[in-house]
Amino acid sequence: MTDTKNHSAAGVTGSPEGRVFQPASFAELAEAVELAFDYRGDVTVSLKSGESLFGYLFNRQVSGPESYLELFPSDSAEVRRIRYDQIAAIAFTGEDTATGKSWEAWIAKKDSERRAEIDRIAAEAKTRGIL
Repeated sequence: MTDTKNHSAAGVTGSPEGRVFQPASFAELAEAVELAFDYRGDVTVSLKSGESLFGYLFNRQVSGPESYLELFPSDSAEVRRIRYDQIAAIAFTGEDTATGKSWEAWIAKKDSERRAEIDRIAAEAKTRGIL
């Protein structure tokens, strides 16, 4: 179902960035669309007609043969509605804007900032002769 464009020595990052989904069934397509819907970057939707659309997937409706997704194309102000049965592949081609911005990274950054502030205050106190 998937192909990875960039193999990283660090392993899986949790982000589908760089992956291409070529679903073989409706269930796989629905799963790929859900991943694209949750993705924080642009995707490329390749249609069976040969057309490719690059943009941000902002909506989807799963209702059997009437299922569709909606995309803000990067080159147009018009919203595109694409039926699931027209989709050949979904590629996560845009940068995942949330990569590396996890809760743990935020906590580590704040902890580092607090430690730097403590060191700065201690240095000032020593300069004044308080410590």
